[in-house]
Amino acid sequence: MASATTIIQRLRNWASGQNLQAKLQLRYQEIAKRTQPPPKLPVGPNHKLSNNYYCSRDGRREVVPPSIIMTSQKVLAAGETAESSDVVAKEKEARTPAPPMEKWELSKDQPYL
Repeated sequence: MASATTIIQRLRNWASGQNLQAKLQLRYQEIAKRTQPPPKLPVGPNHKLSNNYYCSRDGRREVVPPSIIMTSQKVLAAGETAESSDVVAKEKEARTPAPPMEKWELSKDQPYL
């Protein structure tokens, strides 16, 4: 709309009943103010001016393997052997998901197959 000639602009303004050129610069009403209040951030370990190295602030370097708090395995008491405790490993049988299949045989009525 800014590249239109003045005759076309006046004709367009007359046809629309309003000045279309006046709204071009003020079409965005949600523009931020030029003076912003300072941010209110909580003070943390990164606000120090000295002894504030990246390797001490990097969260990826502080990651350690998870510590085991409780396990479902039974543990032997101190000084006991496996035979004296109630925890004895017994051999488990292999389980199949279904009964074994019968052996397939060729039909006897068609011997040439």
